[in-house]
Amino acid sequence: MQVTETLNEGLKRGYNITVSAAELDEKVNEKLREAAPEISMKGFRKGKVPMALLKKQFGPRLLGEAMQESVDGAMAKHFEDSGDRPAMQPKVEMTNENWKEGDDIEVAMSYEALPEIPEVDLSKVKLEKLVVKADDAAIDEALGSLAETAQNFEDRKKNSKAKDGDQVVIDFVGKVDDVAFDGGAAEDFPLVLGSGQFIPGFEEQLVGVKAGEEKAVEVTFPEEYGNADLAGKAAVFDVTVKAVKEPKAAEIDDELAKKFGADDLAALKAQIAERLEAEYTGASRQVMKRGLLDALDKAVKFDLPPSLVEAEANQIAHQLWHEDNPDVHGHDHDHIEPTDEHKALAERRVRLGLVLAEVGSKQEITVTDAEMTQAVMNQARQYPGQERQFFEFVQQNPGMRQQIQAPIFEDKVVDHLFEQVTVKEKEVSKDDLQKAVEALEDE
Repeated sequence: MQVTETLNEGLKRGYNITVSAAELDEKVNEKLREAAPEISMKGFRKGKVPMALLKKQFGPRLLGEAMQESVDGAMAKHFEDSGDRPAMQPKVEMTNENWKEGDDIEVAMSYEALPEIPEVDLSKVKLEKLVVKADDAAIDEALGSLAETAQNFEDRKKNSKAKDGDQVVIDFVGKVDDVAFDGGAAEDFPLVLGSGQFIPGFEEQLVGVKAGEEKAVEVTFPEEYGNADLAGKAAVFDVTVKAVKEPKAAEIDDELAKKFGADDLAALKAQIAERLEAEYTGASRQVMKRGLLDALDKAVKFDLPPSLVEAEANQIAHQLWHEDNPDVHGHDHDHIEPTDEHKALAERRVRLGLVLAEVGSKQEITVTDAEMTQAVMNQARQYPGQERQFFEFVQQNPGMRQQIQAPIFEDKVVDHLFEQVTVKEKEVSKDDLQKAVEALEDE
């Protein structure tokens, strides 16, 4: 076997690999010798079939396996000896197109090597950790929001008109072509106007009604309505308004606390403070992580594999195009040409990805099975009733597993780097933290 270098330019590499016919023949014979003891053939006892006959019968198929294994082995040995790590799957193609049995195999292999990642002097990196305390005002604001979600409804003054957000208590009977249909009637039904609980157009027509009023509500069922007998049909609902009620926020007291699983109001406030500070900590970490990545991006410069940058730029352009065109769900549109801005962002992402991967490798940082299982479980909850199918999908798709694993690995590496740099805490207001987070989104 012979490996000859044909290209060494920047990160681009090219090699010709030649596997002699004699090497292939020996590999085929080796496979036949291994299999011979288990082979039976008419006229011969098991394990006693002549080698020449075995070669005639099984040689052509084994030759294909030998060719693939020889080329794969040559590539593996090359990467082991050279220390190169290909940025993407190497391109491999036979160059002697008229190959026939008995000829040497000639293969051209090309790839882009991952660059050497220089060490980062983390002692010079200084980060600011924004610290926000959950003050009384923030806790009271959160309590007010909880009280609104636990709101009650009280009767409006007599002859008051229903407003959007009010609750109307109604009796109704729905008819299509003057015939009542199944499931289209109810009594004392509490409906919050603007909730979208009924089909489009129904609730809007009840804005302005009064208690005791009767109204014919004319609507058309959507074409995609679940009941095929009603889909797309015009209907009239005879509605009797029995009460009009306005929303009233619940009292902020121990009873409210119990509705949310706390023993009393003091315990609920403590829970809210803990939740708020966890949110603040998460937001602060985002800001500090961006500061770390910015520092790494400035501190480390090296050549980037063009194929990785191109792939990342195409992905960025494609993703942003779909965000600007949310109505297009398929991917059969024209190619989206990356802009210079996309390419610059791709270079940053590739550079930082390689740096973080290198740090993680050197520090032997890994994602444990328990962490992976927890992450899959968290995502599975987004598909109620289909959790098992989601687990199976993840198990059968390496790409999906990598997609879930990558951010966990990145966060673990970032946490490791936080321990190596200088971090100074700075107490700020909630508004200041919010502005810092919004600044991240604007960049």
